[in-house]
Formats: sequence, structure tokens, C-alpha cells
Amino acid sequence: MPHEGTAADIEPLASAAEHVTAVKVAAKNKMDLAIGVAIGSSIQIALFVTPSVVLIGWMASKDMPLYFTLFETVALFVATFVVNFLVLDGKSNYLEGALLCSCYIIIAVAAFFFPDVVDQSKSSGPPGQRVSP
Repeated sequence: MPHEGTAADIEPLASAAEHVTAVKVAAKNKMDLAIGVAIGSSIQIALFVTPSVVLIGWMASKDMPLYFTLFETVALFVATFVVNFLVLDGKSNYLEGALLCSCYIIIAVAAFFFPDVVDQSKSSGPPGQRVSP
């Protein structure tokens, strides 16, 4: 069964240039500009690109729902919470950057090992009864 795709599949590609710019500016020790570029890019993706991809998919007769699974919702909440906690003081150091990188790695590893929605529905059944594939 081919993967139709969702709006969440397009987002990392759309914001790659802004993130490269944020890293270059941060390397020049202009952290306020780097944080502004990174967070502004994320807000732009959330408020404009995601709904636009859904509408473009609708016009092209492709199924691109704005449906996020529980795992994706929790990962987004945790990442937002960590970024908000680190940005509050207005300062940054290598440990906070390492925390952000480790948060990204943890979410990526969890997403790799997390079963697909189709696999979850196959594995669920009445309690005590194992469903064969």
C-alpha cells in the first residue's frame, strides 16, 4: 500500500534555508537574531505552509490531511516546551544547544521505532488473543 503523505512530510523541506541561516548567524555569536530566525521560521511553517499544503493537495486530488497522530502531537508539545524553557532567559550556551540536539535525536529515534498506525491496528485485538499477520 503506497504512502499518500501528510502535510507533516513537507515541513522539514520548506524550512531548511531558514535553519541554515540561523546556524550561520549563531556561529557569528548573534544569538538574538539566530533565535528570531529559527522561531520565526517555525511559526511561518505552522501558520502558512501547513494549511497551504493541505489546500494544494485538495486541489490536486491528493489526500493530504491535517491529521497528526498522538505521537506527533506529543513530540511537538515536548519540543515546544523545551524550546520555550531555553529561550526564556534570553541567553544561550553550549549545554542548551546540546539539550536541543538531544531532544531532536530522541524524537527521531522514537519516530523510527514507533509503529505505524496500520501496524497498531493490526496488533490490537481482544485482550488475551493474539492476532496473526
